[in-house]
Amino acid sequence: MTRILFVCTGNMDRSPTAEDLVRERSGFEVRSAGTMQWARRRLTRDDVEWADRIFVMEDHHRDFLLELAPEASGKVDVLGIPDSYFRGDSRLVEILRDKLSERGISV
Repeated sequence: MTRILFVCTGNMDRSPTAEDLVRERSGFEVRSAGTMQWARRRLTRDDVEWADRIFVMEDHHRDFLLELAPEASGKVDVLGIPDSYFRGDSRLVEILRDKLSERGISV
C-alpha cells in the first residue's frame, strides 16, 4: 500500500480533487491538506511523516512543507497546477490524470 499526500493552499479544490481521484484506485491510501492557517485540513508534520509520496500543486507549497519537515525533500514532487480551478472541475481532473500518469500513478 502506497501512502500519498496531496497538498495545496486551502485544501478546498485542487488537493481534494486529487485525493478523490486516487482514493478510487486500489493499492493507495490517500490524504490531502492545505498550507494556510485557514485550510479546511491544515498540513501537519504527522501527514508528512505518514506519506510515502507527496504531491504539491505549486513551488510555494513545497517550500512550506520543507520548512515543516526538511527531511521530506526526497518524496516531494511539484505538479505545477495553479490555483485557478474549482473542486471536481473537469479540466483539473484531466490535468491531474496526465500529471499523475507521468509519475507512474494511473487514475
